[in-house]
Amino acid sequence: MIERQFVSQKIKEFEIQQYVKEELRGVGLSHVKIQRTPLGEKIIVFSSKPGLIIGKKGQNIKKLTQVLKKKFGLENPQIETAEVDNKYLDPEVAAEEIVSALEKYGTQRFKAIGHKMMENIMDAGAKGVEITIAGKVPSARAKCWRFHAGYLKKCGDLAIEGVKRAYMQAKLKAGTIGIKVSIMPPDLVLPDEIAIKEEKEEQEEKAPEVKDKVVEEKNNEKKEKAEKKTPRKRTAKTVESSEDKKDNKKDDKKHRKSTKKKNNSEETEE
Repeated sequence: MIERQFVSQKIKEFEIQQYVKEELRGVGLSHVKIQRTPLGEKIIVFSSKPGLIIGKKGQNIKKLTQVLKKKFGLENPQIETAEVDNKYLDPEVAAEEIVSALEKYGTQRFKAIGHKMMENIMDAGAKGVEITIAGKVPSARAKCWRFHAGYLKKCGDLAIEGVKRAYMQAKLKAGTIGIKVSIMPPDLVLPDEIAIKEEKEEQEEKAPEVKDKVVEEKNNEKKEKAEKKTPRKRTAKTVESSEDKKDNKKDDKKHRKSTKKKNNSEETEE
């Protein structure tokens, strides 16, 4: 029973989102969030033109709240608007612009429309983009045109969860044209990306104790080199000792001469 309640709630939320998207078509709508609060249901509408959603004196929001109360049985729905940071990095907004351009100018200029949107998305900072336009463009037979640039994941977990996708339809006289936009956002981290750090950054990351040791070792090496280059100075003690030695040598010579004289005198007397 509890599982059925959860499923029914999710189905109801999905129906509300689809209804809001259909009602607010052509306003640069990105996505709709529904939050349950104690006061009632909070519906946040993300778009590139929030002023058009509100309308004059909030007329559009008042109409939406009344319809949601009657059709979906919501007690107190609170509708809020939020602006998209960068409309070219949102696939829903990009696909809607392509649809409006095709409905306005027709299928003769579909290549210019596709290339222009692709350039705008890449200039916004996306890693990769792919736009496919399928249908009777421009001939009587159905074809599929593909515009792509950059790097885009096609398989794996990143392709499912990381890459943003949007599907829309343009209704023309020739028939319906399907549009698919896939964008790889710039903040998506790939598993094979390698960051190379410079030596300065590695030294800054070291602990302060290691830094102090390195500085001390460098200072010691400088001191040793300076001592090797500069000659040693003779101290006062060494000078004094050399003078004393000279005096001692002179005294020894005098003593020897005196002893020789005495010996010579003694020999003559004999």
